[in-house]
Amino acid sequence: MTERDKRDAFRLIVEKMKKIIYVLILLIFLSNKTHALDLDMTVDDEIRKNYNPSKLINDTGVKEETLPELPVILDMEDDNIPNTSSPPVVTPQPPVKVISSGNIKIRKGTSFNVVNSAKISDWQRKGTTVKFTTKTAIVKKKYTIPASTVFTGEIIESHQPQITCNGGLVVIRIRSMLYKGQTVPINAYVTRADDKMIFLNNIKGDRTYLKTMWKKGNWGRTLFGRMLNLTVSLGGDGATLLLSPFPFAYGTICLGVNTLVSPITAFFSKGGHVSIPAGSEFRIKLLDDAYIN
Repeated sequence: MTERDKRDAFRLIVEKMKKIIYVLILLIFLSNKTHALDLDMTVDDEIRKNYNPSKLINDTGVKEETLPELPVILDMEDDNIPNTSSPPVVTPQPPVKVISSGNIKIRKGTSFNVVNSAKISDWQRKGTTVKFTTKTAIVKKKYTIPASTVFTGEIIESHQPQITCNGGLVVIRIRSMLYKGQTVPINAYVTRADDKMIFLNNIKGDRTYLKTMWKKGNWGRTLFGRMLNLTVSLGGDGATLLLSPFPFAYGTICLGVNTLVSPITAFFSKGGHVSIPAGSEFRIKLLDDAYIN
């Protein structure tokens, strides 16, 4: 092979390496581009020039302090928006005075298995009335609670999911029992709701911190997998063997950054709602003795 042929062969190898480098740079750019945040911060210049917020009040002829307050718009998920166009005004019920004597005594600590008559959720306000019924008769030594006996209570505390992945909350207190046509005042709370144990009478939505943190790290793991596959592909060709570590390093860096950031971003997410359909199993427990005449 002559010296000229050697130069031509070397020139061809250099040209091929250039094309491979260009393709590699394009792949890395496109991969990174798919995860970039596309924020459109543009503003119409013409509107911005002519916009004068002071004229919004002066043109109406009404003083600023006389304008009505704007309605509060809740930040609600589409799947959880309740069908309440005009929610009723709820007046909390005063505590029922427990009777301290009677012919039949139901000791405190006695539990009753019941089902809720209507859906219970953290959208319901404090003071909302809730009702439960017994599915079967409850037979005790000195008395029998018939089937379909109604227990009436109220929601004494409620809030929707909050940040830090804290779920919604519903706290219920049972105030009375309709026993054979007689309203018996009682003081009871919930110990089981929808087949879940309830502690301190707090029915809480799911705390989703770990689930949300894992979800926030999905893009880093996906990108790392793509870069690993690209590294393996480049390593199979002798001409691109020297370039194969770069995609792997890029994917590793992105995975590490995403793993470190995901616990922080997950902290500002919300937990799950409390939503228990009608007919769910509940267990209520007496806090004080109850008496039936």
